[in-house]
Amino acid sequence: MYAIIETGGKQYKVEAGDTVFIEKLDAEENTEVTFDKVIAVSGDAGMKTGNPYVEGAAVTAKVVKNGKARKIVVFTYKAKKNEKRKKGHRQQYTKVEILSVNA
Repeated sequence: MYAIIETGGKQYKVEAGDTVFIEKLDAEENTEVTFDKVIAVSGDAGMKTGNPYVEGAAVTAKVVKNGKARKIVVFTYKAKKNEKRKKGHRQQYTKVEILSVNA
């Protein structure tokens, strides 16, 4: 059984036991979170899609850790103008482990 959830403006296909890196949540480590924005659920009975979300469906997960991704370098310049800029960015994330999919 799998579900498609929406969080942080993105959609993720998850199953029980999966580990997913999502946009940062305001949750402490080792706490449970519930995702109620379930777009679709697939199981033995078939596929069930929502309009826009499936009513009564939820996905529970445990927060494993909060962290930052590797640094990326953003370098822009304009040729022959002596104009350049170098910036770095580290995206924050939350690593969650999917415990169950409730349809």
